[in-house]
Amino acid sequence: MVKKLVFGTFVSVLMAACAEAPVGPWQLDKAHSLVSFVSTKAVNVSEVHTFTQLRGAVSEAGVADVQIELASVDTLIPIRDERMRELLFETGAFPTASLSAEVDLPGYLALAPGESLQTRQEVVLKLHGESVQMGVDLLVTRVSSDGFVVASLKPVVVNAAAFGLDAGVERLREVAGLSSIGGSVPVSFVLSFARSYQA
Repeated sequence: MVKKLVFGTFVSVLMAACAEAPVGPWQLDKAHSLVSFVSTKAVNVSEVHTFTQLRGAVSEAGVADVQIELASVDTLIPIRDERMRELLFETGAFPTASLSAEVDLPGYLALAPGESLQTRQEVVLKLHGESVQMGVDLLVTRVSSDGFVVASLKPVVVNAAAFGLDAGVERLREVAGLSSIGGSVPVSFVLSFARSYQA
């Protein structure tokens, strides 16, 4: 009886210790995250495209990093996807784009579930071998005790020339036989993060 009591007490203490273990990084919830952009061709024809493969995390120190698999571009037209991969993004040499930032994680976690805050965040976008720092307006929402969502309040305008993509845009225009393709695209995103507990 004493042995059972001691064992039961040990298990209870162990479970409590596990429940209070340090929290690991906040992982990107790919199923509830989205990055999209709008392209414009022939002056006034605009279309929405997405990337289907994302990964990322926010560390306990507030270091955020999101990786975008450029080969996962989805325009709903397979031949156009292939052309973007090969002629624009050149995914053989530059397979990913990334967003990185140092965020105010304590401020995010101070929100009660259902609360939001608006903030302007400096981020670094790495794309096609180039890195550009830019300010982004964000809406951060605490969706639960174990999750928060970071969304762009306004589209982020990405200029192709700033990343050495202007030649690729021209190649796309030529192969598609278009009069023009816009060199700047608005990008929007919704990034959902869930708490990851360390073992």
